[in-house]
Amino acid sequence: MNSRYEIIIYWSEADGCFIAEAPELAGCMADGATYSEALSHAQIVIDEWLETAHKLKRSIPVPRGRLMFA
Repeated sequence: MNSRYEIIIYWSEADGCFIAEAPELAGCMADGATYSEALSHAQIVIDEWLETAHKLKRSIPVPRGRLMFA
């Protein structure tokens, strides 16, 4: 699994589940009934996103790493 990308997880009242987004990878998101399930699903989706981008010879963003605040 590729866990170098930032993952943002939040509760969605409208969906009734946790949503996990990888903002550096356009459209890459997953959900889960629990926080850890959403994280696990997001890691799978990130791997699939990267695999698909590689097969289609699309540009793959370099992970930004830790955000620094001034």
